[in-house]
Amino acid sequence: MLVKWTRCTVVDRRGFERGQRKWAGLLGEPGFRGQGGGWSRTRQGVAHVFAFWESRAFYDSFMARSHDRLAASQSGTFRDAQVRLFDHRFDVKTGFEPRFTDADLLRVALCRVHEERAEHFTLMQEKVWNPAMAGSPGMVRGLFGEAPGNEFLVLSMWQSSAEHGKYRTERIERLALRAQLEADVAALTGDIVDLEPAWTV
Repeated sequence: MLVKWTRCTVVDRRGFERGQRKWAGLLGEPGFRGQGGGWSRTRQGVAHVFAFWESRAFYDSFMARSHDRLAASQSGTFRDAQVRLFDHRFDVKTGFEPRFTDADLLRVALCRVHEERAEHFTLMQEKVWNPAMAGSPGMVRGLFGEAPGNEFLVLSMWQSSAEHGKYRTERIERLALRAQLEADVAALTGDIVDLEPAWTV
């Protein structure tokens, strides 16, 4: 599965949200699995959208045919768009599906990892972080993805910010030590996204 993550700064909120609803046109596109997103909780006016495709070939075909027509309605409503593509490596918890209806909150982490530590980082994700997240009440589902250049995406969906907050405060520092996070990671950025139901396709 291919994961597309788009982050942008919105300059015309009403126009952007109106355009976001037009992406319902993705339904019926060959290989399209689902899309959802919302507003950054920490950065004013920043929107995140996540789209899921069965494969790179289906995605490339869509980009060549229908993308520009669907995107036209949002033209001029945002700036600084950053698009990244990741290959799904494994699930956090089990049976990831690109569904957004049973979660309120999405946590996204982008890790740029030292090349010689990429294998260790991936292993720690499986052996340390995944079980901890999967065992947290309120964590619905998630995935771990990889992009060229030793970039990794950790995406997790939560029932509420209260549940996510409990996981963060209790455990992050202890887990980071155990996973040797500092030795693996060159740069770590992330965000917390309040999901907008109207953006779900």
